[in-house]
Amino acid sequence: MAMTAMELVASAKQTITEIDASQAQAKLGAALIDVREPEEYAAGCLPGAVNIPRGVLEFRIDGHPQIQGRRDGEVILYCQSGGRSALAAEALGKLGFTRVVSLAGGYKGWSEAGLPTQHPSR
Repeated sequence: MAMTAMELVASAKQTITEIDASQAQAKLGAALIDVREPEEYAAGCLPGAVNIPRGVLEFRIDGHPQIQGRRDGEVILYCQSGGRSALAAEALGKLGFTRVVSLAGGYKGWSEAGLPTQHPSR
């Protein structure tokens, strides 16, 4: 039986670890990856985040400067609301990444919590 996109996200969330905005803020030394599209990232992102869109994440993740082929480093993924980052976290887990988390609520939740953002295009 085919799944909807939301069912796929719900299934992924059963297999990954999610953290909230305050937990993510405490871990900002981790590799912070924005899996949104480049135009979303350019409109605002978490401080220090690197943009690797969800569609190419599995192919580009090893090139991230804090990872450089190490699959045991701490990685925080986020998107706009938490769906794409949940799918991304599940995929990276399948690739052998052992310390990957998804930001519950994504960029939207972070912003609504009043936490700092930046605009990389400015």
